[in-house]
Amino acid sequence: MKKKYFGTDGIRGTVGESPITPDFFLKLGWATGRVFAEEGEGFVLVGKDTRISGYMFESALEAGLSAAGVNTRLLGPMPTPGIAYLTQTLRAQAGIVISASHNPYYDNGIKFFSTEGTKLADELEHKIEYYLEQAMTTVASDKLGKAQRVSDAAGRYIEFCKASIPASIDFSGLRVVVDCANGSTYHIAPHVFSEVGAEVIEIGTNPDGLNINEKCGATKPEQLQDAVIEFRADLGIALDGDGDRLIMVDHKGEVVDGDELIFIIAKARKDAGKLIGPVIGTLMSNLGMEHALKKSKVDLLRANVGDRYVMELMKNHNGILGGEGSGHIICLDRTTTGDGIIAALQVLAEMHQTGKSLYELKSEMTKYPQVLVNVRVSKKVNPNDNEVIQKAVQLVEKELGNDGRVLLRASGTEPLIRVMVEGVDQDKVTEYAHQLADQVKNAITA
Repeated sequence: MKKKYFGTDGIRGTVGESPITPDFFLKLGWATGRVFAEEGEGFVLVGKDTRISGYMFESALEAGLSAAGVNTRLLGPMPTPGIAYLTQTLRAQAGIVISASHNPYYDNGIKFFSTEGTKLADELEHKIEYYLEQAMTTVASDKLGKAQRVSDAAGRYIEFCKASIPASIDFSGLRVVVDCANGSTYHIAPHVFSEVGAEVIEIGTNPDGLNINEKCGATKPEQLQDAVIEFRADLGIALDGDGDRLIMVDHKGEVVDGDELIFIIAKARKDAGKLIGPVIGTLMSNLGMEHALKKSKVDLLRANVGDRYVMELMKNHNGILGGEGSGHIICLDRTTTGDGIIAALQVLAEMHQTGKSLYELKSEMTKYPQVLVNVRVSKKVNPNDNEVIQKAVQLVEKELGNDGRVLLRASGTEPLIRVMVEGVDQDKVTEYAHQLADQVKNAITA
């Protein structure tokens, strides 16, 4: 059954526009409370990122949960993966994250974690949506839920992150620029990296409720690139507003994306004899990563775009490592969800182990040029069902051979067909991408 509100990663939108409104969050808190009240006694954790609307939605959720008779523990600003960890370690019935991740401040949203620190099962999301359609009621006054603050949440999570690498590793002498995107890692990431011995230069650690992800963080690493060069740092670490994405910058100021970081971690695990199962990427993962992993005798499987689908495939194939080029990296041998800080620590540990710079580690993989062209269509269509389009794709694939690939997929949110071509030669890849895009447009309008 299709969900009305929940997407692949919770609920997200513009603040003040349905469903991202205080009255909806009040009802959502109550509906969530009703579902977890049926599961037994306990409490629900609520955390948020640093955007200004978080205060409003936190209060609304707390009121709704209380009306349903469920106790709440408030974490304040905390990274999404930190809330997943605390949900598990504090034995909460569920964890709720108020965040719109890498989006600007005027957006917000909500994600849920189960008591195991993983995404909620579809069955529970359907139950929550069922109660959202019911009239809201309030339990008797003596049954109302209570709320309290968790005072040591940040410290607990900092120690958890540090424990993801051997205690014997000391990063003394390593100079690191850390960009927290003025988001929920601002009071956590600098402590983690300095407490494992690195010299830390902070940027993006002054949130004001409006500057989250603004010209900083994993989606806009230009400021970090400049800072790495200016301070002659060994590398830079960029997180997004809720801390589940990681992009790094080497000492030359060059961006190291999620695909390159996944390769570095995968090779490290393989060399140490600790890699279990295949690496899981997505349909958009760079072909260069696939070829580099193959040289290390590591298989790559591709999931649909979205960390939910990556996680599903990881579990189906007993994999411990997966992620996306955008920087969502999941190390299941260390934690339960995508975690930017923990992924960065794994890369630093490999630098320490091998004595190589980040630049040297990423150079063991050659990224292939990848060109994406969006074709706007009047209605949603499946390009794989069109014979003319498929013939055009096959011709380009024949020209590219084993050193390239073509991907056509319909957008899940807009009337677009995304045409992606990847190969060794930038000029040819660009030419093929635009040629295919024109053929797709003509075939659909014919």
